[in-house]
Amino acid sequence: MKNIFKYLVLIVLTLTLGCSEDTVDLVGLGTVTGRVVEADSFNPIENSKVTLSPTNNAVFTDADGYFIIEDVEVGEYSVSADKEGYLTNYQAATVSDGLEVNVIFEMDDETALNRPPLTPTLLTPTNGIEDQELSVELIWQSSDPNDDAITYRLEIKNDYNNDVIKVESLTDTTYVVSDLKYGKKYFWQVAATDNINDEVLSAVSTFKTKVDPENRYFYTKKDENGNNVIYSVNYNDGDVENEVMLTSNDLNSWRPRKNQAAGMIAFLRTYNNETHIFTMNQDGSSATQVTSAVPVNGFDLNEIDYSWSSNGDRLIYANYDKLYVINKDGSGLSMLYQTTDGSFITECDWSNDESMIALKTNDISGYNVSIFTINMSGVVQTTILSGVNGAAGGLNISVDNKLLLYTYDVSEYENSNYRQLDSHIFLYKFEDASVLDLSEGKNDGTNDLDPRFSPNEADVIYVNTSNDGVSQKDVYVMSTEIDNERELYFSNVFMPDWE
Repeated sequence: MKNIFKYLVLIVLTLTLGCSEDTVDLVGLGTVTGRVVEADSFNPIENSKVTLSPTNNAVFTDADGYFIIEDVEVGEYSVSADKEGYLTNYQAATVSDGLEVNVIFEMDDETALNRPPLTPTLLTPTNGIEDQELSVELIWQSSDPNDDAITYRLEIKNDYNNDVIKVESLTDTTYVVSDLKYGKKYFWQVAATDNINDEVLSAVSTFKTKVDPENRYFYTKKDENGNNVIYSVNYNDGDVENEVMLTSNDLNSWRPRKNQAAGMIAFLRTYNNETHIFTMNQDGSSATQVTSAVPVNGFDLNEIDYSWSSNGDRLIYANYDKLYVINKDGSGLSMLYQTTDGSFITECDWSNDESMIALKTNDISGYNVSIFTINMSGVVQTTILSGVNGAAGGLNISVDNKLLLYTYDVSEYENSNYRQLDSHIFLYKFEDASVLDLSEGKNDGTNDLDPRFSPNEADVIYVNTSNDGVSQKDVYVMSTEIDNERELYFSNVFMPDWE
């Protein structure tokens, strides 16, 4: 009986011990909560995926960036927040029984680790170099650590006005800047950006253009947009040298007239749908409007001419039938003369001693021309041409008041398009009223136009062109003697001036 009892006790103990080994203590549970926001602005990030590792349980943030993961077993975890456009963020979390652990994710933009381009290095022209041409190639270099595409912004300033040349969105590391001014210092700087980071600025580099060659010749060209553009140039033994664009091809500018005493060039320009006289320095800088209240106007703006005073302090010009004088700074406007018959004053030239003005008048069609001189009181002194058919013009008085250049269409042809068939250059001598035809050697079917004395008055510079009215215009030079040689100086230009 004792043995049976021992066996029963043994069985009970065995069962008890076996059940004890199969029983697992209850694991404590906690909660992980938190928020996902942007690192810089702290704005909430919605629909960010929050993952708990190593369980890989995942939830998504709400509209305010909050999330909650419940019934998380006690332990150590890694929590990650992930959202397209942001860098994945990791945080450690210790979960305790019955407690809530809060995790905040401040997420950086996915470009946060992106590095900006290297600071651009300005290579050419070298800093401080002088004697550069008026067209300069600028070269620089840079690179991007992340191999991102780089775009550049170029800025060029100068030491003579507040104009700034800005070139945006360059992808090459070279740029040619043109139409610079003589003898000026330029400052240039390049900014580089990968369109991710803030742009990076280079150091400022400088260069200086070569000294003004003091070109003697001036003329007008027609650009591809139909605007007139003024140039200066030198001519040396058949070679055209140092052609410089003086006015922008965005503006319509023509009829250059230089005054040596003032060291300035006057010209006509379209401004606010009117024609006005402007002045500029010989290098084209400091363009300044002279006329304002009374614009230049008359029969044909391409035929109209004006004149400097010899000392360069004033200019005379016409507005229909009236002749005005104005100071070069735009002050002192007054009327000098008005035609008695209402005819238009199309051209004028002021003598060197300022005692005499030559005028060309015509009717509204450009005909019924008269060429005559007046004194400063407006009294007619000498009539050179009147009572003829056909077109005339091109006035220029010699420095000693003894000679007058003018043109006249000897064909006497008149039509509504103001076409000239056979325009000659004539030299009128005030002493005996004799007239010398300087165009006897010109080709048939052509016109000689716009004559001007050379500085020493031994030669005449002028335009020759076909009489069809549409062909190319070229500038020639000939002496003031009859049967002289005609030498081509400049092609496809017009309205010459030689000072």
